[in-house]
Amino acid sequence: MKPKIYEGIHNQEQPMTPTANIIRDAWVFGIIPEDETCEGWTIQGIDALYDKVTAAWQPYGHLVSNLPPELRDRHARIYAEAIERARSSGWNPELDETD
Repeated sequence: MKPKIYEGIHNQEQPMTPTANIIRDAWVFGIIPEDETCEGWTIQGIDALYDKVTAAWQPYGHLVSNLPPELRDRHARIYAEAIERARSSGWNPELDETD
């Protein structure tokens, strides 16, 4: 059986997904460099990244407000850029009756 391969954060059909957020959080914590899109990664690789991101969030109670200033600023920048990129590609954060 062929392993499922991740298309990469910038190639996803939906720009704001849980997988994309794992990658962004990995950027915030410096687990992977910000130019790593995870394109071509196996699902097992994404799962391992999720585990590392979860461990990195634990000391902060998984709350942005508990991050030290440097990490909080990096989080704000990364997510603001992601939201702008998503909106410019047509993403609408409003839910409709099918969501």
